[in-house]
Amino acid sequence: MIWLFWIVLTTVLLFAFVVFFGAPYVPSKKRDLAKAFDELYSLGSKDLLVDIGSGDGIVLRLATRKGARAVGYEINPILVMLSKFLCRSQSLIDIRLKNFWLAKFPDETTIVYVFGESRDIKKMATKVQNESNRLEKKILLMSYGFQVPNLELIKRNNTHFLYKIKPNSI
Repeated sequence: MIWLFWIVLTTVLLFAFVVFFGAPYVPSKKRDLAKAFDELYSLGSKDLLVDIGSGDGIVLRLATRKGARAVGYEINPILVMLSKFLCRSQSLIDIRLKNFWLAKFPDETTIVYVFGESRDIKKMATKVQNESNRLEKKILLMSYGFQVPNLELIKRNNTHFLYKIKPNSI
């Protein structure tokens, strides 16, 4: 019975630890996400979506159903295992146990999906800006639930906001 205690304690500590580095695990609503991919930006086979804090992989799975490739960054090993299991039959999905603050986005990245709390959303947009500068190309930023202050909004619906991040050199 002591092993059960340690499993529960480890799980709780892992989820609590993640909160210090970003948003807590809050699953995206499939209906809202599908609507955003229909109304704000229609993903296709030329797209590579990066999901910052990919959680259980729902964003990744829906992106690939639209034909896009998808890369998810997640620092919670339990959620990485869960999402790898749920995405196991999807060859267009790559899930990485990695802190996205330290990651370089793939060169083919066209859109980044984020759920960031108000304390982190601006910092996330800055990360995407830095990657846009590094890759020397525009990258779309889709935010779930929170607007990015001081960034020009392209489109929005009830739950999602879409921005275009251009490299500073353009």
